[in-house]
Amino acid sequence: MKQFQLGKRAAAAARIAALSLAALSALPNLAHAASITLYNAQHEQLVGRLAKDFEKETGITVKIRNGEGPALAAQIVAEGSATPADVYFTENSPELMLLEEKGLLGAVDAQTLATVPKRYSSPTGKWVGVFARENVLAYNTGKVQPGQLPASLMDLAKPEWKGKVGIAPSDADFLPLVSGVLASKGHDATLAWLKGLKANAQIFDDEEGVVAAVNRGAVATGVINNYYWDRLNTELGASKMRSAIYHFGHGDIGALVNVSGAAVLKTAHNSDGAQRFLAYLVGQKAQTLMAQSHVGYEYPLRAGVAPDPMLKPFNELDPPALTIEQLGDDSQAAKLLREAGLL
Repeated sequence: MKQFQLGKRAAAAARIAALSLAALSALPNLAHAASITLYNAQHEQLVGRLAKDFEKETGITVKIRNGEGPALAAQIVAEGSATPADVYFTENSPELMLLEEKGLLGAVDAQTLATVPKRYSSPTGKWVGVFARENVLAYNTGKVQPGQLPASLMDLAKPEWKGKVGIAPSDADFLPLVSGVLASKGHDATLAWLKGLKANAQIFDDEEGVVAAVNRGAVATGVINNYYWDRLNTELGASKMRSAIYHFGHGDIGALVNVSGAAVLKTAHNSDGAQRFLAYLVGQKAQTLMAQSHVGYEYPLRAGVAPDPMLKPFNELDPPALTIEQLGDDSQAAKLLREAGLL
């Protein structure tokens, strides 16, 4: 009888030990459940604010890796199934299309996708559009009068614009514009346009440099996304602005609207937390925080959230009729930029 009781005790102890080991082995999973890793190519300051608000709301920690969109997308491709990323959030749709084509993205919850107009998200439901912004032409008001501005972005490659335009071909925001020209004009016309810009333009490292140069009069005009001018206006104050922005009309490619979007990686360690973060980004609170941040100056894609009053109303923009699919993944745009000698 005594030996039987000892045997029962030993068996019970073994079960307790096994349960303890199981609990210990589950600790990493608990850690994943309490956090998500975000590969972020959106504005660091704005995303930092949004992440803190999400953490406060959900208790899920957001570990952020910041970088340029194409570089982070390439990193995810290189990492493959070993990537630590749960969410990828970027400024331009082509990077998301690249990851979608590579089969690296999971499906976004249907309710999240339904929050924004379908045309601003993945055609197969693999990522959701979050914000949008417009390509514009900044111009120095002391060097160029509104009546002298070009009717089309394509005109900037003509000889009369030599020395009068600034571009940042290595900036991630310039690539979708090239993809847009390619989709609407074809390979040969796009290459000719880029070679014309090579001959005409002053080259800058980024679009912040372009708009600053235009404002101080170092160059007459500059191709930028709208928020670069808006941010400079906020930083310097209206009294120190010597420039304005020009919106191309009549569906010209120069008025291309770029979409910022977010996706959950197929291999996400915390897919539930990642889906919650995407739902948060397109929710009323986050979209309003962004619109009132005086940092991003992008258009909220959730219906009923007004953009910063500094922006031209979204329904008054006149972008070209190009789809997300037509813009593609920017791979051909990069090749053309290299062929034209701009990269």
